[in-house]
Amino acid sequence: MGTTIETLVTVEGHRWAIEDSFEAAKNEIGLDHNETRSWHGWYRHVSLVMLTFAMMAVVRLQANQPIPKKTMRHPARHHPVLSVGQSRKLGGSQTGSRKNVSDLPSL
Repeated sequence: MGTTIETLVTVEGHRWAIEDSFEAAKNEIGLDHNETRSWHGWYRHVSLVMLTFAMMAVVRLQANQPIPKKTMRHPARHHPVLSVGQSRKLGGSQTGSRKNVSDLPSL
């Protein structure tokens, strides 16, 4: 009485995912580019490379998320659409004449 076939298949599936991850870390980040002379140097190199690989995986996951649908804003909080030449500080319309730089409020 041993391990079931389903468990063996699951474990084998995980093995391939792990091997693919190590291969990607070698190609993308340089997991295999180390010439260390001590265990501590090798450990630091591998730890930093794997941390970088994990961070890249999170960034890729977030970058590949679908864009959320826009929700309708509450009308009271909706900012008016500004046309070209207007700013929130100046308000009002600038039709018909251009303002000089000296007429603008200082920042």
